[in-house]
Amino acid sequence: MTDVRRLSRWIMSLAAVSVIAVSTTLSFPVSAAVKVQEVSGSRGVTAWLVEDHSNPIITVSLAFRGGSALDPGGKEGIANLVSATLDEGAGDMDSEAFQNRLKDLAITLSFDAGLDVFSGTLRTLTRNKAEAFRLLRLALTEPRFDDDAVERIRSQILANLRRKSSDPRQIAAETMMKTLFPGHPYSRPADGTLESVPLIKLADLKAFAAERLARDNLVVGVVGDITAEDLASVLDTVFGQLPAEANLRPIADVTAASAPAPIVVELPIPQSVIRFGQNGIRRDDPDFYAAYIMNYVLGGGSFESRLYEEVREKRGLVYSAYTYLSPLDHAALIMGGAGTANERAAETVKVIGDEWIKMATSGVTAEELQDAKVYLTGSYALRFGSSQAIARMLTGLQLENLGIDYFERRNGFIEAVTLEDVNRVAKRLLKPENLTWVIVGQPVGLSTN
Repeated sequence: MTDVRRLSRWIMSLAAVSVIAVSTTLSFPVSAAVKVQEVSGSRGVTAWLVEDHSNPIITVSLAFRGGSALDPGGKEGIANLVSATLDEGAGDMDSEAFQNRLKDLAITLSFDAGLDVFSGTLRTLTRNKAEAFRLLRLALTEPRFDDDAVERIRSQILANLRRKSSDPRQIAAETMMKTLFPGHPYSRPADGTLESVPLIKLADLKAFAAERLARDNLVVGVVGDITAEDLASVLDTVFGQLPAEANLRPIADVTAASAPAPIVVELPIPQSVIRFGQNGIRRDDPDFYAAYIMNYVLGGGSFESRLYEEVREKRGLVYSAYTYLSPLDHAALIMGGAGTANERAAETVKVIGDEWIKMATSGVTAEELQDAKVYLTGSYALRFGSSQAIARMLTGLQLENLGIDYFERRNGFIEAVTLEDVNRVAKRLLKPENLTWVIVGQPVGLSTN
């Protein structure tokens, strides 16, 4: 969903949502294990459920495999436009009637399109669950895509794209993906372009719903005041009318490319936006947890990371510098970013590059490993603070095939990583010669490619 769309939806639903705002946090003690049940309907749809009957709220997270990367060339943005219009009228209700029904019952319903996944979230008070599930079913199986609603949303998306076209962070992100994945679907903007969005027709939206929203590529996570027996019936009622199989074209696996020199995009702004990245590690790789710890020490640990210490604390070059792992379905990246004054951009790039080399050659220390383990295992419980967070985690675990008992096993994976593991993976993963740099601004001392 576009930024403008999210803002308008937030404003419209603020009053209604405030009714249940005090109940957004689950009652699970952070030290308690979260019990996950597998629930199956009779139509082949399975959901993972965490029951919590202390608050009268139900949260549903759903995800269909296949996102914006499947949009055909020249019509980028179809998935995004569908995500913003599925709830703009369905069945016999036009946009106004559908939205008013959601608002009147304090139901929140939204959809989003990522590169690999098309997702949705539903939240409702228990007393309104029958109508909430009916509205979700209609949105998925009988979307109207009325001309007035589609054109209104299309105009919002185009306005947002025009704004982003001068946003240095957006320019850097899009330039990076085009550089890393030339000619691959990952190189195309998920929200579409100013040229492609006007070309999307009503038939494209209908084809998306018919071909991509199916039972065989669907995963569901549910948290809250509902029993497994009731949920099994809901799965049939809400999702049973979807097509049995999706029609998804294959996407090739790809290894990230690299640029031989920093790519500079000239923009008249006082600070340079810096992005850097290279080929990373897949989520199902046996070395993923070693890489996860390595990344935490390098730049993923915020105030505790080496980049924060070297780039900000010691030299005052930036407010923040960070890295993160980005395992996609058909590729993997390790990415990072920073921002600094134009005249200090070259120095910032050098310091980050030096830390990249240092990690690749020398790895982490025993103390850094222990500190990382303490934080990564101790902070894990904080992710279970709300029904929304847990529901999203349930769908994520299914998408990644991590197993229904992953919550219980996850910290054990972290604890099992040795110093030898991390340092071996650092050498394997970090290739300074393949590190791609994109700098947007007017950096001093960096040549334009």
